[in-house]
Amino acid sequence: MTSFDPRWLLTVVLLAEVLGFAAFVWDKLLARGGYRRIPERQLLTFVLIGGIGAWIGAHLVRHKTRKEPFRTWMRVVLMLHIGLFLAAALVVILRL
Repeated sequence: MTSFDPRWLLTVVLLAEVLGFAAFVWDKLLARGGYRRIPERQLLTFVLIGGIGAWIGAHLVRHKTRKEPFRTWMRVVLMLHIGLFLAAALVVILRL
Protein backbone atom coordinates (compact mmCIF):
# COMPACT_ATOMS: atom_id res chain seq x y z
CA MET A 1 0.00 0.00 0.00
CA THR A 2 1.37 3.44 -0.91
CA SER A 3 1.30 6.39 1.44
CA PHE A 4 -1.13 9.24 0.86
CA ASP A 5 0.48 12.31 -0.69
CA PRO A 6 -1.64 15.40 0.12
CA ARG A 7 0.12 17.58 -2.47
CA TRP A 8 -2.27 16.50 -5.22
CA LEU A 9 -5.22 17.47 -3.00
CA LEU A 10 -3.70 20.88 -2.32
CA THR A 11 -3.18 21.38 -6.06
CA VAL A 12 -6.81 20.50 -6.82
CA VAL A 13 -8.09 22.84 -4.09
CA LEU A 14 -5.93 25.72 -5.31
CA LEU A 15 -7.09 25.19 -8.91
CA ALA A 16 -10.71 25.16 -7.72
CA GLU A 17 -10.18 28.43 -5.86
CA VAL A 18 -8.71 30.03 -8.98
CA LEU A 19 -11.65 28.72 -11.03
CA GLY A 20 -14.15 30.22 -8.56
CA PHE A 21 -12.32 33.54 -8.61
CA ALA A 22 -12.15 33.59 -12.40
CA ALA A 23 -15.87 32.82 -12.78
CA PHE A 24 -16.92 35.95 -10.89
CA VAL A 25 -14.38 38.19 -12.58
CA TRP A 26 -15.40 36.82 -15.99
CA ASP A 27 -19.12 37.31 -15.29
CA LYS A 28 -18.45 40.89 -14.21
CA LEU A 29 -16.58 41.53 -17.46
CA LEU A 30 -19.47 40.01 -19.43
CA ALA A 31 -21.92 42.24 -17.56
CA ARG A 32 -19.89 45.36 -18.28
CA GLY A 33 -19.67 44.47 -21.96
CA GLY A 34 -23.37 43.75 -22.29
CA TYR A 35 -22.79 40.11 -23.20
CA ARG A 36 -24.70 37.00 -22.17
CA ARG A 37 -23.99 36.25 -18.50
CA ILE A 38 -23.19 33.15 -16.48
CA PRO A 39 -26.46 31.97 -14.86
CA GLU A 40 -26.68 32.45 -11.07
CA ARG A 41 -27.07 28.71 -10.54
CA GLN A 42 -23.73 28.12 -12.26
CA LEU A 43 -22.11 30.90 -10.25
CA LEU A 44 -23.31 29.20 -7.06
CA THR A 45 -21.77 25.97 -8.36
CA PHE A 46 -18.49 27.85 -8.74
CA VAL A 47 -18.87 29.01 -5.13
CA LEU A 48 -19.24 25.37 -4.09
CA ILE A 49 -16.19 24.37 -6.12
CA GLY A 50 -13.94 27.30 -5.27
CA GLY A 51 -15.62 29.01 -2.35
CA ILE A 52 -12.98 31.32 -0.93
CA GLY A 53 -11.66 32.22 -4.38
CA ALA A 54 -15.19 32.92 -5.60
CA TRP A 55 -15.91 35.08 -2.56
CA ILE A 56 -12.69 37.05 -3.05
CA GLY A 57 -13.45 37.49 -6.76
CA ALA A 58 -17.00 38.67 -6.08
CA HIS A 59 -15.85 41.22 -3.53
CA LEU A 60 -12.80 42.37 -5.46
CA VAL A 61 -14.84 43.32 -8.52
CA ARG A 62 -18.00 44.09 -6.49
CA HIS A 63 -20.10 41.58 -8.34
CA LYS A 64 -23.31 40.11 -6.90
CA THR A 65 -22.39 41.24 -3.39
CA ARG A 66 -25.67 43.05 -2.68
CA LYS A 67 -28.16 41.12 -4.81
CA GLU A 68 -30.62 39.06 -2.78
CA PRO A 69 -31.32 36.14 -2.59
CA PHE A 70 -28.04 35.38 -4.38
CA ARG A 71 -25.97 36.87 -1.56
CA THR A 72 -27.69 34.68 1.03
CA TRP A 73 -27.32 31.55 -1.11
CA MET A 74 -23.68 32.39 -1.68
CA ARG A 75 -23.13 32.53 2.08
CA VAL A 76 -24.88 29.20 2.62
CA VAL A 77 -22.88 27.48 -0.12
CA LEU A 78 -19.67 29.11 1.12
CA MET A 79 -20.29 27.80 4.65
CA LEU A 80 -20.82 24.31 3.21
CA HIS A 81 -17.60 24.69 1.21
CA ILE A 82 -15.65 25.78 4.29
CA GLY A 83 -17.05 22.84 6.26
CA LEU A 84 -16.01 20.40 3.54
CA PHE A 85 -12.59 22.02 3.32
CA LEU A 86 -12.07 21.72 7.10
CA ALA A 87 -13.19 18.08 7.03
CA ALA A 88 -10.72 17.37 4.23
CA ALA A 89 -7.97 19.16 6.14
CA LEU A 90 -8.67 16.98 9.18
CA VAL A 91 -8.44 13.86 7.04
CA VAL A 92 -5.08 15.00 5.68
CA ILE A 93 -3.75 16.04 9.08
CA LEU A 94 -4.93 12.92 10.88
CA ARG A 95 -4.32 10.71 7.83
CA LEU A 96 -7.56 8.82 8.38
